[in-house]
Amino acid sequence: MHEGSARVVSGRQNGRPTLEEVAALAGVGRGTVSRVINGSPRVSEQARAAVARAVAELGYVPNQAARALAGSRTDAVALVIPETEARVFSEPYFLDLIRGVSAELAEADKQLLLTLVRTEAERQRFEHYLAAQRVDGVLLASVHGDDPLPDRIADLGLPVVMNGRRSEAEPVAYVDSDNIGAGRAAVAHLAGRGRRRIATITGPLDMYVARARLGGYRAGLTEAGIAPDESLVATADFTEEGGRRAMRELLEHAPGLDAVFAASDVMAAGARGVLREAGRRIPEDVALVGVDDSAVARLMDPPLTSVRQPIEEMGRTMTRLLLQKVAEDPGAGPAAGGEQRRVLPTELIVRDSS
Repeated sequence: MHEGSARVVSGRQNGRPTLEEVAALAGVGRGTVSRVINGSPRVSEQARAAVARAVAELGYVPNQAARALAGSRTDAVALVIPETEARVFSEPYFLDLIRGVSAELAEADKQLLLTLVRTEAERQRFEHYLAAQRVDGVLLASVHGDDPLPDRIADLGLPVVMNGRRSEAEPVAYVDSDNIGAGRAAVAHLAGRGRRRIATITGPLDMYVARARLGGYRAGLTEAGIAPDESLVATADFTEEGGRRAMRELLEHAPGLDAVFAASDVMAAGARGVLREAGRRIPEDVALVGVDDSAVARLMDPPLTSVRQPIEEMGRTMTRLLLQKVAEDPGAGPAAGGEQRRVLPTELIVRDSS
């Protein structure tokens, strides 16, 4: 086009480039252009490059409002956590998860709606909110085994991805960490340091994460040649006070214990307080290991040995997976959108508590 000449396309003069014009210039369909713009992985590199060249040549800029209307999109994603405000905003796990989700959504130019669902009435209100198509998809965290919300969201036709899972046979897409490996690594470390009376403080056993870490603990005992003893198992709720209560129970039933694997750093902090009140030195008398490798672990005295799980990366990964599902064409089929289940590795970080 010569300098000073008018740009006329489809009867428009000096008009804004359209998606159809980009598709025509790139030699691909309109749907392919839409998938490239929305970041879908289901596009060949050749097609992606052709669309990129056409976008650059035409000066096409995606109109977010028009895209939202055309595709019934809101450009908003809900992160649902069925916990109290006090717990969500005080525990490092949730803060790191929110940080990862928020960062990934910001890079995708999407809005985050943080929702705390604590009662059945709140759950019903949230379901009505979703039925009004006010978000493009839902991220779920801290889901218990009997929670029907993931299935209800899927029944509404909304993409949903969970942080963790309800069972080994979870049908809903999820991103998890290797919780069984976390328990095994903790026990292997403690046994390697000569500990033989290794106790554990579990999370609530209606949550898969708690059962998996307990399963890893038991597998670790077997691998170390240590006979299991149910008096060394106490159930808590992933809170500091729960860790304190469980530690008191363990000392009452198994006063000869010489190590504790707590299924979270926060519970380990509660256990440490009770051990000190009981005159037990850490690690000389009782070695202590947690999970998460949070700021709690690093700031404890002594610093806590902990199994690191990549919490912020889990938040980012589940968000990427959800956005891929949102970008799929309607009716694209269950295989679309890439891998539906991801399990990220964990790593033992050894410090002075063990």
